[in-house]
Amino acid sequence: MAAMAETIQEKLAAAFAPARLEVIDESEQHRGHSGWREGGETHFRVVMRAAAFDDMGRVERSRAVHRVLAGELEERVHALALDLGGTR
Repeated sequence: MAAMAETIQEKLAAAFAPARLEVIDESEQHRGHSGWREGGETHFRVVMRAAAFDDMGRVERSRAVHRVLAGELEERVHALALDLGGTR
């Protein structure tokens, strides 16, 4: 796993203790598009199921993830596709 994907995985695991967590680097699929950079690590998809999300709506879940990954989103990550859900 690439360094940025590992960082994202570690931060989300620590913040949400998910039952399921997948971090997929989709950067190569966006080669030549806006935000893509040589070396990749710019476009990610996160699939996560966590009890922490059980009482949150879709927007609140997204905002929570964006708060945890604020530094990465400012520095290197151009796009973050989120598939978030609770565990119930």
